[in-house]
Amino acid sequence: MPRIVALDALRGVAIVAMIVYHFCFDLRHFGVVRWDFEHDIRWLSARTAILSSFLLIAGISAVLARRNAAADARWLRHVLTIGAAALLVTIGSMIVFPGSFIWFGVLHAIAVSLLLARPLIDRPRAAIAVGVAIIVAGLALSSPRFDNRVLGWLGFMTGKPVTEDYVPLFPWSGVLLLGIAVGHWLTDRGFAPLTPLARLPRMLQLLGRHSLVVYLVHQPVLFGLLMLLVR
Repeated sequence: MPRIVALDALRGVAIVAMIVYHFCFDLRHFGVVRWDFEHDIRWLSARTAILSSFLLIAGISAVLARRNAAADARWLRHVLTIGAAALLVTIGSMIVFPGSFIWFGVLHAIAVSLLLARPLIDRPRAAIAVGVAIIVAGLALSSPRFDNRVLGWLGFMTGKPVTEDYVPLFPWSGVLLLGIAVGHWLTDRGFAPLTPLARLPRMLQLLGRHSLVVYLVHQPVLFGLLMLLVR
């Protein structure tokens, strides 16, 4: 099965949005601005939208991998690659932010969610039901028992932990499961609803094809450039 150019472009749009968000976040880190990323509804909404787009696209891509025999054979390697990248993020953030390093961020969530969602890839209706239940539970339930790193990666914490990125399975794995349902819907329609995205600049398609590499390198590049400019 050939690559879905429109899906690459959509992933590229998400990548650009993420880079812009992180650039703004880095500006705050270096004292250039004083934006409130933790409480301002506009920044919170932007983060939610960006995270949701990545997890939805991960779910859509899982459906494509399942329907493509060659891609399906590489699926586990793909998940392990994401897991290895998540480990690199943890190690790198421990060096730069030892007091608030990333112990369960977006890559960790995608890798684990893909593994857990595997039995539901061919069952879009079940994926919707379970996905909605996970989202509701993650938003509605909390307990002090989960206020630690041993259980906190599941969700249900009573407050956001001190970390640069926190994407627990509840509710975020539910978004990936909804992406599986969306993936079936798009596949059944030949991805026609996304066709207009194929006309976006090819640079977005390129970013989408290499999204994991871009994710890993963009922050060190932004951080380094701002460090030089500010100092």
